[in-house]
Amino acid sequence: MTFSSLGLGEPILRAVGEQGYDTPTPIQLQAIPAVLAGGDLLAAAQTGTGKTAAFTLPLLQRLSQGKPARNARGQVVPRVLVLVPTRELAAQVADNIRDYGKHLPLRSMVMFGGVGMQPQVDALRRGVDIVVATPGRMLDHHGQRNLDLSAIDTLVLDEADRMLDMGFIHDIRKVLALLPAKRQNLLFSATFSDDIKALANSLLDRPQVIEVARRNVAAATVRQTVHPVGRERKRELLSHLVREHNWFQVLVFMRTKHGANRLAEQLRTDGIGADAIHGNKSQGARTRALADFKSGKLQVLVATDIAARGIDIDQLPLVVNYELPNVPEDYVHRIGRTGRAGAEGQAISLVCVDELAFLRDIERLIGRSVERSLIAGFEPDPQERAQPIRVGRTVIGGGKAGGARRADAPRAQGARGDAGARHHGRARNEGQPRRDGSSSRSGGGIARRNAPRG
Repeated sequence: MTFSSLGLGEPILRAVGEQGYDTPTPIQLQAIPAVLAGGDLLAAAQTGTGKTAAFTLPLLQRLSQGKPARNARGQVVPRVLVLVPTRELAAQVADNIRDYGKHLPLRSMVMFGGVGMQPQVDALRRGVDIVVATPGRMLDHHGQRNLDLSAIDTLVLDEADRMLDMGFIHDIRKVLALLPAKRQNLLFSATFSDDIKALANSLLDRPQVIEVARRNVAAATVRQTVHPVGRERKRELLSHLVREHNWFQVLVFMRTKHGANRLAEQLRTDGIGADAIHGNKSQGARTRALADFKSGKLQVLVATDIAARGIDIDQLPLVVNYELPNVPEDYVHRIGRTGRAGAEGQAISLVCVDELAFLRDIERLIGRSVERSLIAGFEPDPQERAQPIRVGRTVIGGGKAGGARRADAPRAQGARGDAGARHHGRARNEGQPRRDGSSSRSGGGIARRNAPRG
């Protein structure tokens, strides 16, 4: 089946074709007709299966068939509001909308923190049909009377599971109270957690439910491997692997911002082009790092979980878990950065004795054992004993057989709104400031024609 059979108009089909796509992914096949029909939708699909285009394309189609909404002064005001958890994802979704709506007389804009408000205010004054925003900055604009929400007829919550993880439920409730009661609600998530189901029950009216991948299962196209290693030799092993295999475009995950900075610096000392991306980086630094990584100028990008949300790179070959996450679901999100849209990918985890409980939790979640592979010369010392892992002021794990102990992470100082750092008992140290985000160009999340594998 092709996009032309899904009820999309010629301008959108032309834009999709110009991006190099012709075959919709499973989530798109089901979601596009559902969104066009006008009802509420609850959709779950693995990361990288095309959720963004699944709502972007039909919303562009519906908007193009109607007239612009105008306020009493005749100014065009938004009809669609898309809420996302991070700056990276906001920029990605906004890029998709511009790419697919390039032949339509529609205007869109993105608003997030970390940058000045005035350009966003100017865009609103010129008139926009679609607003893509992080919750905190959106509420700031509404509080300053820059943003008119009276004509919103469609609300999209994208990456809703991550928004809940980041403590956005209160901001979401504030937004819902500001919107017209009669509207279409679209909730997209990587998983159907109990929290997501509770949110859906309070938000959605007789929604169509779509789930194209089994809950919390890593993509079958991702080859997963664990390399056991001593805790003090991880960086040495990573540098060895990068050089030995001549790796490029390696996305490396850390638990903390400080750890990401330190590892990127150590890799540069080893002669490997590396940079870090996390919530404490300036907007300009994050944008430059992403651009260098996507262009291949940067071999390794070291990222924290929240900062990496929304990084969308066609054919990203490799993800490395330098540190395993203490939240098993985050492992699925991490390795979902590769093996996207049917392409093959590789996920490697460098695991020391401290993280064995985390590994057991992950294997229990995904329902399978991950292959172990010892690297000659880097075998862990069998006498090494597990030690507790400190994340900020929180102590987690310790490698005991009973599984990883999880404790509430302390709320980041100065954090409010966009990255409220309350993680429902999940220890983290990524507490971003309220106004969160970064720029990112995206491949669009649609299955690419004749995509190379591997």
